[in-house]
Amino acid sequence: MIVLVVNCGSSSLKYQLVNMDNEEVMAKGLVEKITLPDARLTHKWNGRKKEIVQPIPDHKVAVKLVLDLLTDPEAGVIKSMKEIDAVGHRVVHGGEEFASSTLITDEVMKALERCSAFAPLHNPPNIIGIKACRAIMPEVPQVGVFDTSFHQTMPPEAYMYGLPYELYKEDGIRRYGFHGTSHRYVADRIAEVMGVKKEDLRIISCHLGNGSSLAAIKGGRSIDTTMGFTPLAGMLMGTRCGDIDPAIVCTVMDKHNLSAQEMDTLMNKKSGVLGISGVSSDFRDLGEAAAAGNERARLALDMFHYQVRKLIGALAAAMGGVDVITFTAGVGENGIEDRVAICEGLEYMGAELDAERNNVRGKDALISTDDSACKVYVIPTNEEIMIARDTKDIVSR
Repeated sequence: MIVLVVNCGSSSLKYQLVNMDNEEVMAKGLVEKITLPDARLTHKWNGRKKEIVQPIPDHKVAVKLVLDLLTDPEAGVIKSMKEIDAVGHRVVHGGEEFASSTLITDEVMKALERCSAFAPLHNPPNIIGIKACRAIMPEVPQVGVFDTSFHQTMPPEAYMYGLPYELYKEDGIRRYGFHGTSHRYVADRIAEVMGVKKEDLRIISCHLGNGSSLAAIKGGRSIDTTMGFTPLAGMLMGTRCGDIDPAIVCTVMDKHNLSAQEMDTLMNKKSGVLGISGVSSDFRDLGEAAAAGNERARLALDMFHYQVRKLIGALAAAMGGVDVITFTAGVGENGIEDRVAICEGLEYMGAELDAERNNVRGKDALISTDDSACKVYVIPTNEEIMIARDTKDIVSR
């Protein structure tokens, strides 16, 4: 079975074509700046790369261009679109309606539209991508894989907010959590690497990048996570503020005469390590600035490391202990010094890094000492293969 994995952003489209017989990535690429005259498609296959720069007015045109490349005599890896057996779509928010991946029908599309109210920046582009693929490939099964579904196993005491109960019942105000596809992949993979059943593990999965979240995974099920009603909640991130006193929102809006949209922009795009440092949201830039003596860059990194460490402690308490801590995503997989700073102070729970083992980037690796009671691993995430696996499973039923 050949599965096309599609991940649509507001002006981008990431894709992979996967042969599920051996999970080989046959081709992959990225379309950027959709709707702009200088839109760019970067297509990779068989160790080769091709770039196309041309106007791409909408996602439907982007999907058509991708399919043309996949079947191109030179850059293609399949002879025709008929070889694509199914399409798997990343969808950020499934609300309470989707506790697992699902085959997309007209009724499901209506439900996705309803969920857009929870993720107005993310879901609409996801829906546009689905509609584009359905229009071009009407006979090909389409599957939605949701970032939120993995966290639907959280108990009420973990997902409820201390607001009037009616806001939950009538408006769906609750903690949903995100990065679920990544956390689920890591939970499966770490069990495989360690040679144990995931049902026997208490895992704290640290997905650290421009967007960051931690998840407490007990027996293979998410029981708590740091993101909430939106991906803004939780810890300090690249440009997002994370958890703050709610009264700050009213105070800042009133004092600086900000609209709700302006306040949302401030918290989502002007805060985080960018807002603290004034340098960058890129942790590599922050590390260089801090090493050069920039105190605000150092403060931003210290805050980030402190908050991850504190949340690890909280999630360990939620599970009654922890067997393994995993680091994944851009910072988690590549931030050697970040991992050191985060783990300093976790010795009380039996987590001790081995400096030589920790000198690793982007591959599965044990990075704790042999006598560390709580093991620490780097596990590169692979959300695309999870989407492809779910898609194969659903269309094969």
